[in-house]
Amino acid sequence: MSLGVAILGTGVVAEFHRQAIEVNGARLVAVGHYNPDKFSGASAKFGVPCLTSDDVLEHPEVEAICICTPSGQHAEQTIKAAKAGKHVLVEKPMALSVADADAMIRACNENNVRLGVVLQRRAEPLFQSVKAALGAGDLGELTLAAVTMPYLRTQTYYDSAAWRGTWVQDGGGVLMNQGIHLLDLLLWWLGDPVSVTAYAATLQRDIEVEDTLVATLRFARGALATFTATTTAAPGFPHRLELYGSGGGIQIVGEQIHAWKLAQPETANVKPILPTSLEEPGAGGDPRAIKASGHINVFKDFIDAIQERRSPTIDGIQGQRSLKTVLDIYKAAGLGGS
Repeated sequence: MSLGVAILGTGVVAEFHRQAIEVNGARLVAVGHYNPDKFSGASAKFGVPCLTSDDVLEHPEVEAICICTPSGQHAEQTIKAAKAGKHVLVEKPMALSVADADAMIRACNENNVRLGVVLQRRAEPLFQSVKAALGAGDLGELTLAAVTMPYLRTQTYYDSAAWRGTWVQDGGGVLMNQGIHLLDLLLWWLGDPVSVTAYAATLQRDIEVEDTLVATLRFARGALATFTATTTAAPGFPHRLELYGSGGGIQIVGEQIHAWKLAQPETANVKPILPTSLEEPGAGGDPRAIKASGHINVFKDFIDAIQERRSPTIDGIQGQRSLKTVLDIYKAAGLGGS
């Protein structure tokens, strides 16, 4: 029988998990919600029973849990699921502290269940091609990287749920909630930074956390990077990722190549991807505009990891790595972190 899966949380991101479950041939058994008044609507929306979190964990047909709840709940729910013998695929950020991430990893290891983290951009072919080109040395010695995120999240977005924009449940603002995906790509491509500096501010939104942040990062081999992000850039623009080295450079706008140029293209180990027309803001303007393909690919690897008795490619260690750098940046900006 196909893998039985439950989703904790019924918001926007849960829809991507449902698609990933269906496409990969798994079986959605139930969804979980904290408010009984929402059970009927959630059940109708997802076509399965809506239960309390405890009842989900006790369901005999549930073998794996997708955690799509506010970030501040991830650690407790993951640990409970592990102790109930359920495999866990948790949304980013996996936790709000390194200590909680450690506890999640330990609980899953002690109970012999798999722990995967949804940092889905790593699972997209475009970004995997960039990773391969860097690994093959096609860009030479990397010297500079830049990430720019001129996103828009209106006050209505933050007001739509009490947990949004709070330290206790969101864990941070534009960096922790939106920026962690692109920061994770940067770390995947360049390694862990050896030092960071940062400034952060809340300039437009009535929230506890930052809506604008600028950071600089230095990497072990000497490369420097900037990370610039905001949720105040109306009407919202696609993000940009840029990588430059002694042998070439790559520019990505949104999910498409803007430029991939090499000093000696005839020696390339990875065929450069040709530029395509620039796209609409996508996730820069609307969190619902992200594509499900990354979630689908991450979930496939998660199922494979369960069947093959191995760690998912993006496991708790990888999720903790990105979380730690977010917290280091917050600390450098005077916002705390641990």
